[in-house]
Amino acid sequence: MRKGYLKFGGTGVAIVTPFKKSGAIDFEAFERLINHTIGGGVGFIVVLGTTGESATVSKNEKKALVEFSVEAINKRVPLVVGIGGNSTADVVLTIHGTPLKGVDGILSVCPYYTKPNQEGIYQHYKIISESSPVPVILYTVPGRTGSNITADTTLRLANDCGNIVGIKEASGNFDQIFQVIKNRPADFLVLSGDDGITLPLLATGADGLISVTANAYPKEVSGMVSLGLAGNFKQAAVLHYKLIDFTNALFADGSPGGIKAALEIMKLCSNNLRLPLVPVNQEIYYRIKKLIDQFEQ
Repeated sequence: MRKGYLKFGGTGVAIVTPFKKSGAIDFEAFERLINHTIGGGVGFIVVLGTTGESATVSKNEKKALVEFSVEAINKRVPLVVGIGGNSTADVVLTIHGTPLKGVDGILSVCPYYTKPNQEGIYQHYKIISESSPVPVILYTVPGRTGSNITADTTLRLANDCGNIVGIKEASGNFDQIFQVIKNRPADFLVLSGDDGITLPLLATGADGLISVTANAYPKEVSGMVSLGLAGNFKQAAVLHYKLIDFTNALFADGSPGGIKAALEIMKLCSNNLRLPLVPVNQEIYYRIKKLIDQFEQ
């Protein structure tokens, strides 16, 4: 069985990086969010993913966030760190330069902008797998990167690289996801990268979710995933439909702008982002607030 395989099923949260009005990282709010999500039952935490605005965080800040996360989580749940890029050599250097003691895995996004072919993507991840001292989770999100990890490439990596333990699938391509689920090795995880389609993916064999919505509602998201994994889809659907309008609103004017608006309304962190990201527009902000008010009733 792959090392670390069992750590990353269920619900992971792609945690936001809170910023103060000055633009500095708000570590007090970050710790509050860590405790909020763990208290709500998430199975693992992903820092420095897309939702964590990793593209706007400096190398020194990334190291500080990783070290702080290790200490604040204190082994209560596994910790995954986002380390990816469009230069394989640079990703390897970043892995070697990141304090990974206490880190359980790496989430590495498909190379963006350069649009490598599938052989290039395969070689990229093969080298990352060989270079990483902790398990690697692939991440395909073509809507953001302009590149996709096809089912064939995912399966090739799953069979050839024992240190690659799964994939966060945010392609939105159901046939692609089904092909991976159908043909993967038994110890290779398929995790939904889209909150809104997680339930049907669980029904067809996916192993969990890396969630944006769980920043705000970890108990409900974790409950839905747990029920789905247990085969109790009727009860899972109740939570799915309770969450769906809120989840859709989070992405209506860009993410992580939506979830940061929600977290401000819930008094968990401030609604500050780093350019080129900006807060959601007023209409979406009030839609999110209305949905939160209804959710709490």
